[in-house]
Amino acid sequence: MIESAASPGEHPPAFNLLDEPWLPVLWHSGATGEVGLREMFARSADIADLAEPSPPAFVALHRLLLAVTHRALTLQFGRWTDADRARWYREGLPLQAFERYFDRWRERFWLFHPVQPFMQVAALAELSQTQAPKPWTQISLESAGGNNPVIFDHSVDGSPRAVEPGRVMRSLIGFLQFAAGGPVKVLRKDGFGRKGALFDSAAILPVGTRLHQTLLLALHPGARAQEEIDADRPAWERPPLQPDDLTPALTLPTGPNDRYTRCIRAVLLRRDPDGSVAEVHFCEGKDLLEGDNAADPMNAFRQGTDKWIRLRFTEGRSAWRDLPALLPSPAGSNWRPAAVLNWAQNLFEAAGAWDDELEATVAGMAANQGKMLQSRVERFRLPQGLFTAADNAAALRVHLQQAEELFSQLRQLANRRAAHALPNAASKETQKQARNAVDAGPIAATFFARVERGLPELLSRLGEGATDAAHAAWQGTLLDATRLAWSAAGDVLGPSPAALRARALTEDAFLTLIRPLRPITPQPHSSPSLPPISEEVSP
Repeated sequence: MIESAASPGEHPPAFNLLDEPWLPVLWHSGATGEVGLREMFARSADIADLAEPSPPAFVALHRLLLAVTHRALTLQFGRWTDADRARWYREGLPLQAFERYFDRWRERFWLFHPVQPFMQVAALAELSQTQAPKPWTQISLESAGGNNPVIFDHSVDGSPRAVEPGRVMRSLIGFLQFAAGGPVKVLRKDGFGRKGALFDSAAILPVGTRLHQTLLLALHPGARAQEEIDADRPAWERPPLQPDDLTPALTLPTGPNDRYTRCIRAVLLRRDPDGSVAEVHFCEGKDLLEGDNAADPMNAFRQGTDKWIRLRFTEGRSAWRDLPALLPSPAGSNWRPAAVLNWAQNLFEAAGAWDDELEATVAGMAANQGKMLQSRVERFRLPQGLFTAADNAAALRVHLQQAEELFSQLRQLANRRAAHALPNAASKETQKQARNAVDAGPIAATFFARVERGLPELLSRLGEGATDAAHAAWQGTLLDATRLAWSAAGDVLGPSPAALRARALTEDAFLTLIRPLRPITPQPHSSPSLPPISEEVSP
């Protein structure tokens, strides 16, 4: 029995997320708007994508929708196969499953509720430790506050600006997945709150041309036994969290539904009389324990010195340079692709969609010790041939590695040139100064920006299996990129005599570097010399 009625003297439930418009969407017509959960699933075939501008919230909202999708299909069908997913991919979601699910759990989708508000902890209102409310920007990754100054944000903690509840809800969902670990100091003696499941990582999400396709591509497999169905429940299907639930040791996720909706912080929104939200109650939440056998399905990994390291965003480095993380990897590889891409490929195989490109969004945030550095979203179109033919994927890895190695050699040569332009070029201090100057200059941005322009052709030709054409085009791309970057780095040195001398001293080495990239021009065949033909007429 789901408790729904408010106790005497308490505010009644308000703002049901099933009905109220709060999710920003991009319709396939190109228009934008906001919808509730019921309309979103009922019209998922008409929606191209979520129109959420915050990369962390964009990913986290998809994870919420995936948990809803998984549970609705489980309630209706129990188990399903990739063939079922393929049918729904072509024909649309089985809407009766979602109507049944929403009817059953409607009372758990109230944003404001005296017993179990959605993704919140009602008990915080009664705790003495949480009586002093925080500004709502405490749960906004894009807002300034504490150790997280953000350009163009002018919020002030002492005088928070009230906003509409839908915006706060989207921020909360993003925050719970990307929260930084660090001191909270409300209920626990150690005062330490664990980080969210996706903190400081780049999450990978396969996307379709319609929202229902995106959800089916990224959907985790159905449970194999009733025990799994009962165990892996999202937050709103579980009993309301109590203060005692917020102090135990870390717990492993029971499955993706738990992981996608874990309340890593305990939050309670304070509703103003006009329905807006300016403040929240806030404290430690239900900590998530990560394990080698419980890796996040949306994370890709590379082999580190002694452990697997999650793919993350790095300032100044585009995500396409880590494309091998998105492709199937052979045994013993240094890469472990995200499980969600394997699920997407399984659907394509079941649907016989051999010609469909797999579009993947890489989104998330980069952080350092709890301070958000940047949030980003990038999108790639990957031909099926890169997934169905191991040789094509291997060739892509080789070409991308070639670009990295070429840039490393170019950078070393630019360091030499910069050192020769300074007094006492052989000293360690001068060489360090030269390296710093080169790294601060345009060489990396120029090189990789030009290489990125050639990436779509490389992917397309490798997907078709045209490896020779792909190689020739890539060599031309690298040649142009190297020349442009070398010139841009040289312009920084200026026209002084020392700079001109430095260029002369390194020019031969540069020509040697780019020589293998030049196209081979066939030499004309030489014929043996013949005596000239006489124009005299024989008598």
